[in-house]
Amino acid sequence: MIYNTIKNRRAVFPVQYNQEPITKKEIQHIIEAANWAPTHKRTEPWRFKVLQGESLNKLGNFLAEKYKATSEKFSEFHFKKLKENPTKASCIIAICMQRDPKESLPEWEEVAATAMAVQNMWLTCTEMNIGAYWSSPGLIRYLHEFFDFAQGEKCLGFFYMGKFDEQLSEGTRQPIEDKTQWFK
Repeated sequence: MIYNTIKNRRAVFPVQYNQEPITKKEIQHIIEAANWAPTHKRTEPWRFKVLQGESLNKLGNFLAEKYKATSEKFSEFHFKKLKENPTKASCIIAICMQRDPKESLPEWEEVAATAMAVQNMWLTCTEMNIGAYWSSPGLIRYLHEFFDFAQGEKCLGFFYMGKFDEQLSEGTRQPIEDKTQWFK
């Protein structure tokens, strides 16, 4: 039942990953699920850049060095985390959005459609027992120096993925009644 998958979805972080590889077939299945997200005017704005292997080292080095060059309050701990976290993942997908060149709808709708694509990925990962989380560090504003983006394309964050062994905790939410108004 989809409700159980939704309720059991959790953020699973790189420190929890066990280094078991995620196959190309598994990744393709996950991004195919993303492709079925709702999209107004069928603009399908989501774009993905899949990083594995050596590209994870390159991303970690880029993020750490960019942080070092731009940070007003440098932290060796944060530098090391930026450098090492990508290498703990089996795969990182750069979540990108391609703005409709005609700008036929508001940008927030393109962002929302991309976020729905990511939710599809996350739910698929949950069903496949693959840990994931969406990271959106401030450094994404520099990714045009790492990737060649198309005109109107921008990065909204990274989707870290890795297999894991530990039992995940049950989630909690405040009651929906506190967030809902009914009108008749």
